Formats: sequence, C-alpha cells, structure tokens
Amino acid sequence: MSATLDLSINLIGRHSVSPEDAGCQEVMAARLEKIGFTIEHLPFGKVSNFWARRGSGQPVVCFAGHTDVVPPGNASQWHSDPFIPEVRGGYLYGRGAADMKGSLAAMVTACERFVAANPDHAGSIAFLVTSDEESVAVDGTKRVMETLQSRGEAIDYCIVGEPSSSDALGDVIRNGRRGSLNGTLTVHGTEGHVAYPDLANNPVHRFLPALAELSAATWDNGNSYFPPTSFQVSNIHAGEGTNNVIPGEMHVLFNFRFSSEQTADSLRAKTEAIFDAHYDNYTLEWQLSGNPFITEKGVLTEAVSRAILSVTGITTKLSTSGGTSDGRFIAPSGAQVVEVGPCNRTIHKANECVAVKDLDDLSAIYETALGALLD
Repeated sequence: MSATLDLSINLIGRHSVSPEDAGCQEVMAARLEKIGFTIEHLPFGKVSNFWARRGSGQPVVCFAGHTDVVPPGNASQWHSDPFIPEVRGGYLYGRGAADMKGSLAAMVTACERFVAANPDHAGSIAFLVTSDEESVAVDGTKRVMETLQSRGEAIDYCIVGEPSSSDALGDVIRNGRRGSLNGTLTVHGTEGHVAYPDLANNPVHRFLPALAELSAATWDNGNSYFPPTSFQVSNIHAGEGTNNVIPGEMHVLFNFRFSSEQTADSLRAKTEAIFDAHYDNYTLEWQLSGNPFITEKGVLTEAVSRAILSVTGITTKLSTSGGTSDGRFIAPSGAQVVEVGPCNRTIHKANECVAVKDLDDLSAIYETALGALLD
C-alpha cells in the first residue's frame, strides 16, 4: 500500500459531513509538523480550519482544500459503507475519495517527498484547509483569507485539489470559475377558490410571463474565458397541494452562473427591471456565492501543465466550467489559482471512488509542480 493510499483511507474513514472535520485536519497537521511546517489552527464558529507554512520567503506555493464531505445519501445505493473505505478493482471507494480527501492525501505525501529531497528549498510551502466548503462556505477559506490579508501574508500560487479531471487524470485544469448569484423570489397574490378566480389573484399565472422573458434573455455572449451567462430556476413552490385553492404566494429559487461580462449588480438590476414590469407586489432576496475569476496562462498554469505531461503523458486543457470552489475566495487576493485533482464522474454520488493509480500519479504531479514553482 502506498503512502498516499494509506493516508486517503485514514481520511475517508472519518465521518466528516460538512461542517464536521472529525479529526482529519489533526491527522494532516501532525504529518506536516513532522517535516517542518508551522501549524496554525483557525476555527471560526463550528468550522475547523488550519493554515500551515514551511519557510518564510517568496514565492508562497499553497495547497488548498477541504476535509468536509457531502452526506452519503441513501445507504442502500452504496455497495460498501461510505465511511469504511474499500479497494475494489483498482478503485478506492468511500465518501470523499474524489472530492477531495484523495487530493489532500496526495498533497501531504507530495510535500513529504519534496521536503526530504529539498530540505532547504526556496520560498515557502503552505496549506489552507477548511471543513466548510460543502456547506455555506462562510467560516472557512473566506475567513482564513481575511485573517491572512489582515496581517499582510500573501499567497503567490495556489493549487486547489478539487476533482478537475473529466475522463483521465490531468486532462483538465480549472483556471477560473464563473460567478454564482442566487435569487429567492416571493410573488404575493390573493388566495381564493379556483371556481371564483375573479375574487383571487393567482401568483403562478403572474410569474409565467416573467419566467418566459428571463429564460429567453441573452445576458451576454461570454468571452474567450467564459461561456455565456445562464439563468436557471431550481425550485418552484406554491400552494399546499389542494386542487381547489388558488395559492396566495409563490416561491421561486433561481441562479445565475455568470461570466466576467456581467457583475452581480448588473444582473440584479436587469432582473428587477423584468419583475417590476410584471408585478407590483413581490419580495426578492439575493445571495452572491462568488464572483467570476480567471488565472491567465502564466507561471502556475505552465508549471502544472508540464507536471501533468511529465507524469501522465497527457496534454491538458484549461477550463472554467463546472460549479464554484473556494478558489473564489483566494483569487481576489492576487494569487494565481488553479484546480487540479482526480476525475469527477462519481463526486456527490453513491459509490464515489478514485482510481488507486491516480492517487499516486496525482501526488507525483503535485510534487513535480512544486519543484518547478520553487526552482
């Protein structure tokens, strides 16, 4: 059993459903402390975080990730216990195997080998680890970054261990992410009997023209880094399930995934103008999950691309597709940020897994990139 597989099994076996850490960070911190890292635990609320650093010079190369996982869901759909890791057919199964305890293990073992071979390396190596990525993401990486910035501590290059790969390890590097803006709309109407619609005001009927306009709108055409901004309704609810009552309110959850051609303010203004044209009585709440960010081709993308080619023989491609990640809290500081991790086909699903070989190859990619960045 390789060191990376062994540590992955240790981490996956801990029931760290977000925002719980279940001791994962203590395991990682102990390993890093043995090779000369200074460990700083930074808990906020119920969230566990730690910042670890080896060295005091520049550049600072940071490995970032999260120990929390999503709930396992229906246990009957799993072929083995989601928190008792099991190797079958060359794959390691368990909740968090791909997202992203395997990456965390690969980061630690990569550093162990690198430091053993380069005890007096240039610059600094750092870890930023949270247990608040899979939930509300308020007291995790965001708070740690605020702490670091308040004392003038900067990250130059950051590798986030999110499962970025599609079909084979290393075939995709995420060098940016779209912004994400959520809206919660309540359309207020008047409840009544379906047989007397003249005595009621149906909020569902009132919403449909606005929905048609929002769905048909071209928000922008994207650009060389991002696809066009998209609008999607994720939930609609009205009434109590009774077929003879016109509901008095309708509740709608919707989301924009937006390119750098838009801002949260521009999307709010355009959306509210559409609602204003259709309703005179509604409530709207906004929640910005993150703004778009991009790391253009440069030192970090080249170092990681060469490392992937060296280890796997794959020529990688850059992409900004997918959901959000904690990179959105790190990039605004000026750091170059990329996401490099295992295949994402099974993440957040029953029987989540990662190829055992990919764990060792991922560790080698991290080690090779680290050497290039601190050369």
